[in-house]
Amino acid sequence: MSLPQDHLIKLEEFYKMREKTDKLMEFIDGTVFMTPSPSTKHQRVSGRIFAKLFNFLEGKTCEVFHAPFDIELHRENMEGNKIIIPDLSVIGDKSGLTENRYVGVPSIIMEILSPSNQSHDLVFKLNLYMQYGVKEYWIINPMLNTFQVYVLDSEGQYQQLDVLKQTGILKSAVLEGFEISLEEIF
Repeated sequence: MSLPQDHLIKLEEFYKMREKTDKLMEFIDGTVFMTPSPSTKHQRVSGRIFAKLFNFLEGKTCEVFHAPFDIELHRENMEGNKIIIPDLSVIGDKSGLTENRYVGVPSIIMEILSPSNQSHDLVFKLNLYMQYGVKEYWIINPMLNTFQVYVLDSEGQYQQLDVLKQTGILKSAVLEGFEISLEEIF
């Protein structure tokens, strides 16, 4: 989604807007996107996945972060400013961690769909994360109790690894040994 050039704002304006509100907002190349407040089920799903990841990653080099936590997508040869707030992010390269955000590309990003943001996460963010080289992208739909997992291939394209509904075990391609049971999440 793009707006005419005269409706785009600068990054500094975005940060000023955020100071004046408690709403979650993302910024992509001059366009501001509002993030809906999560539902109770969304929060339960997010919390359960976070707890499993947190326990699995304890003592390992990766770390998991949950929303609201800013990710400033940054990759050499990529232009523009992209400030996103994924539901969950697994950070492998911690050198990009600052006091208030992460600058770089997370190893894994997980988005939990809300009725109002489905196309944004299913299409727009999928392409954005693929472009920036996020190795694994999970899309969790708490309305249908489904998980979709995309993994970056050697050509830099996402391949759908898994689609599970209601039941089953999901295994991460990036985090060796990490698996999650859908029955425990939903």
